[in-house]
Amino acid sequence: MVTKAALATTALLAAGLIALSACGGGGSSAPSSDAPPAAPAALQTQMVKVIKDLSPSVVQIQCGNALGSGVVFDSQGDVVTNAHVLNGASSCSVTLSGGDKHSARIVGSSVGNDLAVVRLSGATPPAATFAESNNVQVGDFVLAMGNPLGLRSSVTQGIISSLDRNVAESSTVELSALIQTSAEINPGNSGGALVDLAGEVIGIPTLTAVDPEFGNMQAPGIGFAIPSDTVRQVANKLIAGA
Repeated sequence: MVTKAALATTALLAAGLIALSACGGGGSSAPSSDAPPAAPAALQTQMVKVIKDLSPSVVQIQCGNALGSGVVFDSQGDVVTNAHVLNGASSCSVTLSGGDKHSARIVGSSVGNDLAVVRLSGATPPAATFAESNNVQVGDFVLAMGNPLGLRSSVTQGIISSLDRNVAESSTVELSALIQTSAEINPGNSGGALVDLAGEVIGIPTLTAVDPEFGNMQAPGIGFAIPSDTVRQVANKLIAGA
């Protein structure tokens, strides 16, 4: 497994070599090649691996007319998502990354944390690994995986922009200690996975900032996710109380 530290070190070394090549004087010129530099190629390879490995653990959830995403939490078929994705429904359907659809019952919901758990019937897709979000740093590369606008298994990329953001989700719910990311989070991404380059879930994408000066349109590149430490704690309580 390629660690974040190893990738960062490789990238810095590559950047230094590129700078020296651009500023240096004599010596033979480097042979031309269509291949990308080693560090970007390694980063791309790791991103592709993360997406391939984690995709089976990221599902689409439909509750009534509401569409969202979810992440397989354990080997029992429990799926964690946002409470607002449930949309007041008593049951949901879940579509796996391969297209198979299954019914799911609601295990529990915590509106104040905007988290919920549903349990799949007839399938136990692989569970994702949830990282310790207190180790996340601003500048870390991340991927947002989900089903925006019903487009199953879509991925965007960005960085961790800030930590410990408090954001009002509604007039009655304020979410605290959120992770801010530049990865695009669109309608339908709610409940999906914010993933680091080790392939571990560091948060659950929940909402996007809006700009009141432009009719409350979504502000691109300003999204928020519930930290995985909070997700684990709340999901375990909901499952234990079922």
